[in-house]
Amino acid sequence: MGLKDLALAILLLMLVGCGSSDFAQDRAECANQLVGLATCLPYVGGTAKTPTLDCCTGLKSVLDKSRKCLCVLIKDRDNPDLGIKFNATLAAFLPAACHAPVNVTECIDLLHLPPSSPDAKVFAGFANVTGGNGTTTAVATSGNT
Repeated sequence: MGLKDLALAILLLMLVGCGSSDFAQDRAECANQLVGLATCLPYVGGTAKTPTLDCCTGLKSVLDKSRKCLCVLIKDRDNPDLGIKFNATLAAFLPAACHAPVNVTECIDLLHLPPSSPDAKVFAGFANVTGGNGTTTAVATSGNT
């Protein structure tokens, strides 16, 4: 799927309006930023072992503008209207692969998810995989997280 297809899929998601109005607003806020992650599709789709430099540059740009947007992408992982399939675990570990670690368990608060909701449990599950705090740090890094 190319950049144009990803942009169209994200636009469709904005129009669908499923879920809470807050999440629809988050989706709309992140639509343009998530287009910058199109080059990450081979990695999060499981066909590439490592993300490309373009992917990591796009990810860092998204994270600099709004960490919530990575959360939106992971939350929408099973939405058929997106038109793409990707591995949510690979998407959650993308920041570590790009040496831009973030705490994906913060997505629960950033997206205002009820703690007992299925989506909150997915994000909380990353804490078990990443050693307790959900921070996707595969390598030692410095700087803001």
